[in-house]
Amino acid sequence: MASSLYSNAQHVDFESVLGMDDPGMVSMFEALEASGLRGFLGCPAVVYEDALVDFFENASVRNGVVFSIVGGQVVEISEKLFAETFELPIDGLGDLSEMPKDTIFDARSIVSLSGEPINLSGRKNQMKMPYRLLCDIVAKAISVKAGSFNAITVEKFSLLTAVVCGVKMNWAKFLFGVLKKMFSAKSKQAKGFAIQISRLLATFPTVELGESSEFPASKILSKKTVLRFVSINDRDGAEEVTGAAKKKVVSKKRTAADIVGCWRPFLLWSWVSLLSFRPPRFFRRRQCFVLFL
Repeated sequence: MASSLYSNAQHVDFESVLGMDDPGMVSMFEALEASGLRGFLGCPAVVYEDALVDFFENASVRNGVVFSIVGGQVVEISEKLFAETFELPIDGLGDLSEMPKDTIFDARSIVSLSGEPINLSGRKNQMKMPYRLLCDIVAKAISVKAGSFNAITVEKFSLLTAVVCGVKMNWAKFLFGVLKKMFSAKSKQAKGFAIQISRLLATFPTVELGESSEFPASKILSKKTVLRFVSINDRDGAEEVTGAAKKKVVSKKRTAADIVGCWRPFLLWSWVSLLSFRPPRFFRRRQCFVLFL
């Protein structure tokens, strides 16, 4: 089913989120837009499920170009077509390993909830709420990773840093690289970009796309879904703190083993005393007399 291709996906309704009453959230989405990703993350949320299934079943990468067969027609997607379709920047860093370390260090404090640099091996609840959401966006819609979305990774945080600190990225190269990994042998890259691939396929006039369907509203960030995200993360954060506090409480109840352990020295002393006890002489004689009778 094509729906499995966007089970963890996320899209953005920029018109809706930029009109929110939350300055922090609006500022984060403005930074996302300024980075040059609006055309990619906010393109029309339409998918062609039959065409997507064909595309993913037949796709391969040759000479840096993605080829596939959809409805009997050959489609060829190059980095140039990819960049033009989504109006992506083609200048700047094309590899996250080129991200300046001092910029990453600055970003660790900028996004921090406490003001102290966050731990890059920790969880996203160290961050202010807008950046927790941004962490989800880069994981689900940009790098397309499977697994836990609560954990921070160096890759996620490098992408987040590019947006927060305004680092120029060659998003065309980076995102097309993610697309190619989806069809590369032995790659562990998760499948995704369902909306974007549907839009790319629509640029081929001879390809029969089949019926279109709307992307699930629950996976599109709007005022409503962002508020729901905040509510859930506030609750989860409170539960996590409560859980941590409970773990520190040590039970004061004493087990049966503890009680026996406490009495053991006394019992041992009593037994030794009993063995070494010699009754009075008169008592011994009387006892012997009785026995002989």
